Amino acid sequence: MGEAERGESAPRQRVIFFCAHEHRFEVAFAAEAVVPESWDCPRCGLPASMDQENPPPPPKIEPYKTHLAYVKERRSDQEASDILDEALKSLRDRRKRGEIIF
Repeated sequence: MGEAERGESAPRQRVIFFCAHEHRFEVAFAAEAVVPESWDCPRCGLPASMDQENPPPPPKIEPYKTHLAYVKERRSDQEASDILDEALKSLRDRRKRGEIIF
């Protein structure tokens, strides 16, 4: 298919981005489009910028946290002990009333 069948291409601007792993890639934007300051590298996924000398640093990766780790961040040991005592009291009361059979 040629341009006669599809129509003429819109005017474009090509912008070169650089990532921290020294990858260089080109992205085409419409001529009137606002070019973003950063773009994800298609090879490694790191953020890239138009400044070859100072590419953006890789994002800091937080280690995986378990549910218990998040709970420990929110609750003190005393609060956890109080909540456990309350839950055990409630469970024992329900067993006495026959609501729980095990």
